[in-house]
Amino acid sequence: MWSFRTGGFRRVALFILALAAGLQAGCGFHLRGDVHYPAAMAVTWIEAEDRYTPFYRQLKTALERGGVRVAANPAEAGSVIRILHDETGQRVSSVSVRNTPVEYTVYYVLRYAVDMGGREVVPAQGLSLSRAYNYDETQVLGKRAEGTELRDALAGDMVGTVTRRLSLLK
Repeated sequence: MWSFRTGGFRRVALFILALAAGLQAGCGFHLRGDVHYPAAMAVTWIEAEDRYTPFYRQLKTALERGGVRVAANPAEAGSVIRILHDETGQRVSSVSVRNTPVEYTVYYVLRYAVDMGGREVVPAQGLSLSRAYNYDETQVLGKRAEGTELRDALAGDMVGTVTRRLSLLK
């Protein structure tokens, strides 16, 4: 008979835990942030008109977390990520009967290309995301912050898409 005192239960629990870990490792599971980039991207230059956009800042951080050194000048880079268009904003989606906004849509539009070793490996392509949020004129400061958070979240989603595509390059 199994009891807590003999340690049999612990052995069974450890065996089940080890079995689950083995099955998880064998199925190809990787954590979402675990991105491996091609060797040509070890040193990368990000070419952009504006280096202070949410997308640029989050892309640079994601690349550095993935082991890529973002070059200080293009001459030392083995690859170049060209941000051709980086635009974000918001527009009124709907208005009330008093003609005041009740819903806004935050949007983010991006166009980028990637060169490695002097040749274009990802031709210019675009991404576009948007999210709507309700507006309440009695909570102006909170709703402005909500719009900013949505904009940053959209940029983060785009960075995830771009980095996953970059990790698939050969």
